[in-house]
Amino acid sequence: MSRPSYLGLLRNNGTFRKLFIANEISFIGDWFTVIALFLIAGESSDNSPLAIAGVLATRSFTFAPLEPFTGMLADRYSRKTLMLISNLFSFFILIFVMAFDILDNLLSVYIISITLVIGRAIFDPAQTAYLPNICSDEELLTANAIISGGWSAAMGIGAGIGGLAISEFGVDMALWIDSVTFLIAALIIYRLPQGGPNNSKNNEISLKIIFKEILDGWKYIKNNPPIRRIVGAKGMWASGGGAQVFLIVLIGMEVGFGEIAAGIGILYMARGFGSGFGPLAGKSIMTNRKLMPYIPGIAIVISGIFYIAVGVVEWSFILLLLIFISHASSGINWVFSTTLLQERTNDEWRGRVSGSDNLVITLTMGISTIIAGLIMEYELLELRETVGLTGIIQISVGLLWLIMASSNEKKYFNSKEDSMTINT
Repeated sequence: MSRPSYLGLLRNNGTFRKLFIANEISFIGDWFTVIALFLIAGESSDNSPLAIAGVLATRSFTFAPLEPFTGMLADRYSRKTLMLISNLFSFFILIFVMAFDILDNLLSVYIISITLVIGRAIFDPAQTAYLPNICSDEELLTANAIISGGWSAAMGIGAGIGGLAISEFGVDMALWIDSVTFLIAALIIYRLPQGGPNNSKNNEISLKIIFKEILDGWKYIKNNPPIRRIVGAKGMWASGGGAQVFLIVLIGMEVGFGEIAAGIGILYMARGFGSGFGPLAGKSIMTNRKLMPYIPGIAIVISGIFYIAVGVVEWSFILLLLIFISHASSGINWVFSTTLLQERTNDEWRGRVSGSDNLVITLTMGISTIIAGLIMEYELLELRETVGLTGIIQISVGLLWLIMASSNEKKYFNSKEDSMTINT
């Protein structure tokens, strides 16, 4: 199987290129708003760890129950249209917030965080299911690596510049910038081809149909062990990763890289650039058939090791390198598992499988975040100890993957290789 280069795919697949550009624009804007919500939550609660964790937790706990439903939508309706609706919905929400100046207390922060997540919950499974409609099998791994790298670079750029911009110009400017990025992304997506789903289902929908199709999706996953194993891979990282994403905020407030907004932004920039660099640089690892059965477990273990290091070292600029490497490893797990799900899932099920995958990771992230927030709020552990605990959890679940899943994955890849040999 000959896979295209990153630049080759962007150059030769115009539809993917437009989708990538639209993503980059809206993703960069997202982080202006996220950093702003962190800051307002902190200011409204005397920097309560639990209140700040609540920003991430409300996002996760809103995202999780919606994903099976929005995944089902991606298997029934135009995936392009769903992505367009998502961006326009988020645009109008931010315009409403700015017009009525309602972002001034902790409750409003949570409500806006929840509302914006609705748009993202519509977008994510639609995009994941859309990619195989516009990319060949040979292009999928490269496309997912570029999308992940782009999301991560956008996080780095958006969080870094957003933190500095908020320090200089205030929260309102950040929200206006984000609203414009959603509108520009929508205009680009409008020019994309429809792209699936390729089925003959009518558009009739009811509660009975919704629940039946969601349950059918879960049965499909349950009855397909190669899919079922991979659906849990991101969630295993999130068992410690959800807390880590929150704890970065507290570290940024404490470490002293200038203003608080700038400190949070810089650490998130390291996280973002790491998440993007890992899949882009690790393409040869993800295509090595001998390593494939072990990649999720190894990647999660490495992520945990470097967060243990974060909890141990003196907090200076070395933090940026440790966070970068940890999230580079988690990025490999993310892209690899996403690609495997797309390759192993029939088109008519891809939205629901993606939705279930997102359900697992966001629910796990939300629980992990809240537990870390409670630990910090009630001072059950010091910040460094909590960071180290998240690393220990990740090492444990990574080893669990290697013990319980790797042997079956090895058999699966060997059977696929044998099948390819017979067919040729």
